[in-house]
Amino acid sequence: MRLPLLALLVSGPAHGYELKQALENLLGAAYPQPNVGQIYVTLSRLEKAGLIEGEDVEQSDRPNKRIYRITAAGRETVDAWFEESTAEPRVRDEFFMKLALAPHTGTTDQIALINKQRRHYLNTMRDLSKLAAAEDRDNRVAQLLIEGAMLHLQADLDWLERCQEELE
Repeated sequence: MRLPLLALLVSGPAHGYELKQALENLLGAAYPQPNVGQIYVTLSRLEKAGLIEGEDVEQSDRPNKRIYRITAAGRETVDAWFEESTAEPRVRDEFFMKLALAPHTGTTDQIALINKQRRHYLNTMRDLSKLAAAEDRDNRVAQLLIEGAMLHLQADLDWLERCQEELE
């Protein structure tokens, strides 16, 4: 959460609810909605780290709000984040660990595990298809997020098929 918040602040100062709304508008309904409490905790940590500066702004009809601005160190952090490749190999897959350990426990059949996981992926794909249909067509970022998730699910389904072939 810290790096996306920093990246949003590059375009200008904002308070926590504005950042929450910006993330929701950008990513759409398919992305888990950020918790405003987590956003404020993260902003506090970013401020303590010197990556942003906060300033309380008086409001006549409401409690004061805190506006955050990115610092030079924060901009350097965002720049470094964009320069890094995102490599997350899925060798620590929880489902695969279950699949590998099932024969050792004698309590679960591997094919039953595969079938249960397949149903879960298919249900998730169906839910994503509904989201894609409901999502604003002009929000290309949200549409790409949904498409990417669906492609990953399809690859996972193909992999489950391969596992089943090997284990039967």
